[in-house]
Amino acid sequence: MRNSLSHRRLFSHSLAALALVALGAGLSGCAGISDTISPAFADPAKYDLYDCKQLEPERKSLAARTAEVQGLMTKAETGVAGSVVAEMAYRNDYIALRGQSKLADEAWQKNRCQESKPEAKPAPVPPSIAPAPAAKRGRSKASSSAN
Repeated sequence: MRNSLSHRRLFSHSLAALALVALGAGLSGCAGISDTISPAFADPAKYDLYDCKQLEPERKSLAARTAEVQGLMTKAETGVAGSVVAEMAYRNDYIALRGQSKLADEAWQKNRCQESKPEAKPAPVPPSIAPAPAAKRGRSKASSSAN
């Protein structure tokens, strides 16, 4: 009877270890999928009719939002059960943004767009000493005539 009990424990421990290995393998497979399915979360024809002037700010916006979501995921991973929270809360948005970025980049290359040069801002004009505005002068005359 005692021998049977130890075999049951050994079997249950082996079964639990096997389940943990299977769960780990399944989750590690999900991490590799994100690169291949990212276009599935974005409309493939969204950027087909965009021209270069429309694509440039869109690409910059997508890059900023992707960096923001990635930062939120990194921040979430620092907390208790953070990796689970990061996956549940942000992974789908991150995958969708990466898919949109990929499609926008493909449209950018297809249209043979070039980055626009930053516009030169004119030098600020130093403030000059000017007489008081006419509205203030008019108000003082009106108030003195009312008295």
